[in-house]
Amino acid sequence: MPDIVAKQRVVEDIKAKFQNAKSVVLADYRGLTVAEATELRANLRASQVEYRVLKNTMVTRAVRELGYEGLVPHLKGPTAVAFCADPVAPAKLLVEFAGKYKQLVIKAGVVEGDIITAKEVMALAELPSREQLLGKVAGLIQAPLSRWANCLQSPLRKMGCALNELNRVKNA
Repeated sequence: MPDIVAKQRVVEDIKAKFQNAKSVVLADYRGLTVAEATELRANLRASQVEYRVLKNTMVTRAVRELGYEGLVPHLKGPTAVAFCADPVAPAKLLVEFAGKYKQLVIKAGVVEGDIITAKEVMALAELPSREQLLGKVAGLIQAPLSRWANCLQSPLRKMGCALNELNRVKNA
């Protein structure tokens, strides 16, 4: 009996991680050396991404209870799961790492409750970060305002140039 209770706790923990994360990425880490796996874990940890190697049977139970049946076919072979509150961070980091080390293979993911394929995870990784998007929005908001301010200053600038030229001609 205690074994069943312990397994149920693990399943509940996995379910909680899926529910609290905005983004989850499944990857096959087979073939990574210990040094490469350590580097991957360090990179993910630095970005507040939780990376765990979990038993497929436990993850299968958890995803079935959550209604993520589409992930079950991807839970074959060694599977690592990356959980994060940022919807793009795990995809960006894992895809970048997979480009560097071909042994890491992206299997699938979940973003804000929607199951996505490996191709969609890779497309998600190409999106700019939140900070970059906010910077672009700020630039788009600022551009018309600065053009408007420039238009308002233009007549004053022209008048100043004309007065300066008139003063130069009188003093010459």
